[in-house]
Amino acid sequence: MTETSATKILIDNLRDDEQYYGEFGRQFLSNSDIGVLLKNPSHFRVKREDNKAFVEGRYFHQSLLEPDKVKNFKWIDASSRNTKKYKEESEGKVRLLRSEKEHLDNLLDKVRNNDYFVQHIYKDGNRFEEPAIGEVKGRMFKGKADILCNDMIIDIKTTSNIADFKYSAKRYGYNSQAYIYSELFRRPMVFFVVDKTDGSMGVFDTSSEFMWGGEQRVEQGLEVYEKFFGDNATDDIRNYFLSDIL
Repeated sequence: MTETSATKILIDNLRDDEQYYGEFGRQFLSNSDIGVLLKNPSHFRVKREDNKAFVEGRYFHQSLLEPDKVKNFKWIDASSRNTKKYKEESEGKVRLLRSEKEHLDNLLDKVRNNDYFVQHIYKDGNRFEEPAIGEVKGRMFKGKADILCNDMIIDIKTTSNIADFKYSAKRYGYNSQAYIYSELFRRPMVFFVVDKTDGSMGVFDTSSEFMWGGEQRVEQGLEVYEKFFGDNATDDIRNYFLSDIL
């Protein structure tokens, strides 16, 4: 089997979300891993439960890009998560409430009625949820592009304050995501952003400064990875503790 054929098989496996986010996908690092390593490396590869923001984001993305999956998306016709109905039907998982789903549907309608967004998101030849793997800074990484275009990657983001996005993008590590994906897909990333409060929309290109910050963030994350989890790790993660000054 050639290297190209082997890579194709790996990428085909990563198209499946269970494979991508499960044990199979963990043979590769990701931008999410970089974030965990920098915030608290003791949480690296520790399974995290879904939260409300994650569930909302998944519904929003799937509705735009993978509508067939939304048909089976479970939401609950309850006023709050404290109701008996919610507790009985949620099966111990975080589910959308009717009001939350309706709000997201209203945001989705605004996106679908914006000519610029529609023309770029649904342009002929675009591929949705396209995975890739490759070496970045000496380690194998994975990524899954929301929308892979001929000349760019479109990444869909929601935010609580679009006026602050150019600053919050760095706080949330979108700069390292843009850097990693530019290495994997060999094209720049552009963020298509929707404000969750009122449906305002924005398009944000990535500057050289933003990309440089992302590269630095990846390097810092990999330093932590090598320290605790690399083949020649120098520290035991069980000895990790946070040190700060109040």
